[in-house]
Amino acid sequence: MTFKKTLFVLTLALSIVVPASLSGQIDRAVVGRDHTLTPIQHLVVIFQENVSFDHYFGTYPNAANEGTGPIFRAKPNTPLVSGLFPSGLLANNRNSTAPFRLSRADAVTCDQDHGYQDEQKAFDGGAMDKFPETVGVGNSTCNDAGKGKGLVMGYYDGNTVTALWNYAQNFAMSDYSFNTTFGPSTPGALNLISGQTWGALLVRGTPGGNVTAVDPATGFSTVIGDPRPAGDDCDQPTATTVSMKGRNVGDLLNQEHITWGWFQGGFRPTTAASDTAAAVCGSSHANIAGSSSTDYIPHHEPFQYFVQTANPHHLPPTRRELIGSSDQANHQYDLEDFWVAAESGHLPAVSFLKASAYQDGHASYSDPLDEQTFLVETINHLMRLPEWDHMAIMIAYDDSDGWYDHVIGPIVHQSNTPDDSLFGDSNCGKAPTGTFQGRCGFGPRLPLMVISPWAKSNFVDHNISDQSSILRFIEDNWRLGRLGNQSTDAEAGPLFTMFDFDPSHPRTPRQLLNPSTGEIE
Repeated sequence: MTFKKTLFVLTLALSIVVPASLSGQIDRAVVGRDHTLTPIQHLVVIFQENVSFDHYFGTYPNAANEGTGPIFRAKPNTPLVSGLFPSGLLANNRNSTAPFRLSRADAVTCDQDHGYQDEQKAFDGGAMDKFPETVGVGNSTCNDAGKGKGLVMGYYDGNTVTALWNYAQNFAMSDYSFNTTFGPSTPGALNLISGQTWGALLVRGTPGGNVTAVDPATGFSTVIGDPRPAGDDCDQPTATTVSMKGRNVGDLLNQEHITWGWFQGGFRPTTAASDTAAAVCGSSHANIAGSSSTDYIPHHEPFQYFVQTANPHHLPPTRRELIGSSDQANHQYDLEDFWVAAESGHLPAVSFLKASAYQDGHASYSDPLDEQTFLVETINHLMRLPEWDHMAIMIAYDDSDGWYDHVIGPIVHQSNTPDDSLFGDSNCGKAPTGTFQGRCGFGPRLPLMVISPWAKSNFVDHNISDQSSILRFIEDNWRLGRLGNQSTDAEAGPLFTMFDFDPSHPRTPRQLLNPSTGEIE
């Protein structure tokens, strides 16, 4: 049996494993709290951009400590991850370019190809050996570190992504968490809140690489690219736009009257909507290289795709006491509104935070150092709130940007559209009859971290999870039930193994970091 066929059989076998039931620790958790199954009463999901696991953690916990910048030395007994070290993949790699270290001087780099089909081709049926040829982007004008298309094999270590490595030292992270499907930002964001990329109604434009071909029986497509949310005032007037059918986690939270919100940098318009004109979201910032970008990116805002949770005109909350509740803002806010709520004692139960573009970690217009400033300033602030004692922060990513990662996850969703290429033309396994097509996955491996007094310390979780595992955590913790309609929430691996809910155990202490260096203060 060939390598690819062996891997295909393995991934199909893994795909039918039912995720474990909730950890027995939960039975011993503090009980009697309003709504929640666990002691977590406030969840803050920081949803960043375009990083594979190996790109940030491939050599964890071993940093080179070469040149200027922060020094990182791991604690004794730090667990190893499934990374590039000591697997031998740094020197003995099947790709045409070997993995190589990027330093702080190379923080700003070119953006890589992270299309739904091209990422599948890079995986090459599980051989993981076609990254430079299929998703590598070489362009010296945006810093390819002299590697051309081989830049896609670059990785950072604890001398650059120092804060994230220090969070890993003191809290919990997963080394087996995956993009629910292949593809760029929008599918990842939709899977985070709904576990679903099917149900797209094309409002403007043509399918192209944004959605699969329209199903003539239903009139709907599956999102595989970055179409914009239909009706968003701050969208590009010529962009392909879609609206999404079905429900998301906001609907479940609203049913139980649980406060929640999506808070995104630049969402507040620089020119408000009027009876005759649309709102304009014109705020912008420059990254450390001096390159300026508009703060708000519409296709990074998943709730805008669903009419029932959209705020198309970017209306502000009517007053701070209603942030997280249902008013004209409809749970969609600017990041500034999050801190208004938090500082006034109105922190929502569930909050999704999206950085302004220059700090979201996306290669080209953002970078690890601008991202680090955002993460550390945000987390330091959250740790100082009185709600910290019963809070969990999850850091997750929307896609891999195409950056090399050596692990293929189980293929739990098969698909046979012309856009699929994991095992050959139109082949991502054999999709069962009646399943929604265009959701080939799991896709690339992504970082996932839990920062909380209830998180295990210096812990690496090896259980399989995906983006919709965060959705499942919200559903389970607030007893919301499942979304149905083939949402991946039903099969997502639970995240409770990253926590210690035994009330007799000491809590994990807060850890304040330096926003510039990422070092412990």
